[in-house]
Amino acid sequence: MARRPAFFISDRTGLTSESMGEALLDQFEGISFKRATYPFVDTPEKAQALVHIINNAAEQSGQRPLVFTSIIDEKIREIVKTSAGMHLSFFDAFLNKIECELGISARHKAGRNHGIADTERYDARMEAVNFSLNHDDGISGKDLKDADVILMGVSRSGKTPTCLYLALQYGIRAANYPLTPDDLESTDLPRMVKAYKNKLFGLTIQPERLQAIRQERRPDSNYSQINTCRREVSDAQAIFRRHNIPFTNTTDKSVEELAVNIMQMCKLKRRF
Repeated sequence: MARRPAFFISDRTGLTSESMGEALLDQFEGISFKRATYPFVDTPEKAQALVHIINNAAEQSGQRPLVFTSIIDEKIREIVKTSAGMHLSFFDAFLNKIECELGISARHKAGRNHGIADTERYDARMEAVNFSLNHDDGISGKDLKDADVILMGVSRSGKTPTCLYLALQYGIRAANYPLTPDDLESTDLPRMVKAYKNKLFGLTIQPERLQAIRQERRPDSNYSQINTCRREVSDAQAIFRRHNIPFTNTTDKSVEELAVNIMQMCKLKRRF
């Protein structure tokens, strides 16, 4: 059977319709979806063109597409609704109920949630991203005192993407330090991060998963051997336990889950 079409449509970036739509689709196992995201559908002409795309998808797949939208303009929403898809609007579902509860009318204008209208929030996000990039993989120990958290773990355990997500999503100044073979053989904390023990958070991973990731990066090297991965993971966990450093396993966690886990365990507060 052909995969069922699923469209995520927005008059802005599409992040809201995509994330909420994905959360709903995730509840249905055994069904394969063909996903497509269309951001900045903010004119009748764009909406009409999209109707044709949805209708073609319905005809080719022989199935009714699911259409998730976060479009605030009612006229544009109505155009999209003329398509052959099952239309699921987050604004239709919630906006009127909230207006009734609050006793006032909504703005009915394109949102500022993913824009830069609030320059303070935007600046905080960019500052955090720059900090994470400048302190990636132990590049520099300069200004580590300004870090909110320092992620520590063996190579390819998920440090960099987690740091960047923390910066982008929460404005957290996250640095990371890779545990080298010398670090793993020592009973002491690495010199670069030793003074900031209270900011350290460890990432660990199942050796088999680590081996698969490293094999893609450096096939058939000592770096990617399963025995190397097992030894490094074991030594890293020993360091975390010896120095009472909180840590979590990244194997089955998405970067979003990791970030929330770290925010909670380290009692961090978002900057915007």
